[in-house]
Amino acid sequence: MNLSLHYKTKTMRKLRVFNNISLDGYFTDKNNDMSWAHTNDPEWNEFTAQNAKGEAELLFGRVTYDMMASFWPTPMALENFPQVAKAMNRMTKYVFSKSRDKLDWENSKLMKGDLVAEVKKLKSESGPDIMIFGSGTIISQLTDDGLIDEYQIVVHPIVLGKGRTMFDGVKNNLRLKRTKSMEFKNGNLMGWWLRG
Repeated sequence: MNLSLHYKTKTMRKLRVFNNISLDGYFTDKNNDMSWAHTNDPEWNEFTAQNAKGEAELLFGRVTYDMMASFWPTPMALENFPQVAKAMNRMTKYVFSKSRDKLDWENSKLMKGDLVAEVKKLKSESGPDIMIFGSGTIISQLTDDGLIDEYQIVVHPIVLGKGRTMFDGVKNNLRLKRTKSMEFKNGNLMGWWLRG
């Protein structure tokens, strides 16, 4: 008797990083500010608007969440960046914080458990891929545990001199393989890297 068993294979959803860095490798300046990365350039604005059309869920640490939540739901964001603002407000947001007890930004979920265990669980569930913005402490922890599948990094033609890298505290060397790159007229260079 020939039994044919059909298993529905469950693929893990991907965890990706999208961050802007300076030419000298910082994603925040010495004052923890990231506004230097926001350039009002038609080509760049079109690229970010197209990116916002994709389906994803977001993952933040508290500091990045507070910064994003103070801007994207505002009338100014909706007026200046309507497509991106609508997407940022619509997407599910997982926020890891030990100090917050509640979140006010729509579609935000507070995560109080162990970061690595919770992210493994999120990756194993069905749903769209997950994107991290900012959140350097989270990136370095998840990098060490091999949980980040892709790094999308935009290099801006600016030197900050001091700041934070998103890999502060990474314990092991990380080899990456570039799969794609894109150059913009404003001088920004974007690369897509997978773990090697």
